[in-house]
Amino acid sequence: MIKKIPIALIFLRFNLGFILLYFSYIKIDHYNYIAILLITIGLLSDVFDGIIARKLNISTKLLRRLDSSIDQIFFIYVIVATYLQYPLFFKENWIWLILLISSEVLTYVVSFIKFKKEIATHSIGAKIWTLFLFATLVEITYSGNSVVLFQLCFWIGIITRLEIIAIILILKKWTNDVPSVFAAIRLRKGKEIRRNKLFNG
Repeated sequence: MIKKIPIALIFLRFNLGFILLYFSYIKIDHYNYIAILLITIGLLSDVFDGIIARKLNISTKLLRRLDSSIDQIFFIYVIVATYLQYPLFFKENWIWLILLISSEVLTYVVSFIKFKKEIATHSIGAKIWTLFLFATLVEITYSGNSVVLFQLCFWIGIITRLEIIAIILILKKWTNDVPSVFAAIRLRKGKEIRRNKLFNG
């Protein structure tokens, strides 16, 4: 039973995203507080599913691919829900948002072209960006706007997407959990890489 916890956390995140979108659509009372709670639980589930899977030695490639896919779906739910609540923010920042979303889509296009699989690099940079994305979404959800934090989120997002593309292009074969470009270079040379047991083990 305990070995089912990681996959349960992954699908919990999927369901939380759907619930959040529904609450946004029906304009539930106190939406901002409820949304922040659900987004926070979603982030924590993302952190702990991988940690628990690695501790239980069940962190398979299939599980990591599923984790990456659900992450994308969860944040799509959150972003659409946020748009329904605060469309003015999206109208004022549509150029930046299109660029950021396009960079994310590009990582998947490059991965599918080269490996016929979605990305699951789970790089350290991508994890850092997820925290900034989380903080930005919380700020928008609470106040309806974000300026400085959104700019940080944008540029860190672009830089980390470019790193992921570089990792994909460097690798000879599809590999999950590649912490950085430097790790990708070592893997390309057939060398071992250091992996953090908690975050990239």
